[in-house]
Amino acid sequence: MTDRQSDSALDTARKLGARLRAARIAANLRLADVAARAGLSESSLSRIERGHTALSITHLVQLCEILSVGVDELFDDRALPARTSVAVHRAEDAAARRPLAGSGYSWVPLAGGAPFDAFQVFRLTFPTEEKMKVMVSHPGQEYCQVLSGTVHYHVAGETHLLRPGDGIMIDSELPHRAESVGDRPAEIIMMVARPNAGAMTEWWNAAALAPSVQGSEGEA
Repeated sequence: MTDRQSDSALDTARKLGARLRAARIAANLRLADVAARAGLSESSLSRIERGHTALSITHLVQLCEILSVGVDELFDDRALPARTSVAVHRAEDAAARRPLAGSGYSWVPLAGGAPFDAFQVFRLTFPTEEKMKVMVSHPGQEYCQVLSGTVHYHVAGETHLLRPGDGIMIDSELPHRAESVGDRPAEIIMMVARPNAGAMTEWWNAAALAPSVQGSEGEA
């Protein structure tokens, strides 16, 4: 293998690993959970996600099934850029609603999800019949706001009743789950932020300073 081929293989491994990690985080699954289901050790899966270990076809297909992503999505640069620059979500995209097996709800990805995005946004629908019984836990934080219906949001032994317009932000490491209440489905917007995403920009302060900055430039 030439140096150029070796560099290309390493670059592919890094991209593939980053996309698998992004898919795992988007699915709200911990490293240990995915590793156990794929028959891998946590350290092996961690090395794969960092692009330090070659991935067999068997494990690749297995991980794609666990994370509910297509193999082509992992290799298509157009489908999953390194970082989102601009992404517009249209109202009609709601037709792309996807059922999430075993969870009791369906979801529509709205924004984020690229390997180096700091967060991802979803629109979730909770049905009235099937309920999500399992408490989940994952790194990072999440914020949910109810669009319609009523939701019970269970977090670390407490239950919060949320109605349209209500929202909740939690440390996602805390065991949590949500479900609709009553005889109609509930819809929420959920934003999941990665751990260590960095300091948030105080955009409101930047906006307030903008006129004075422009004034200074004009005086010069």
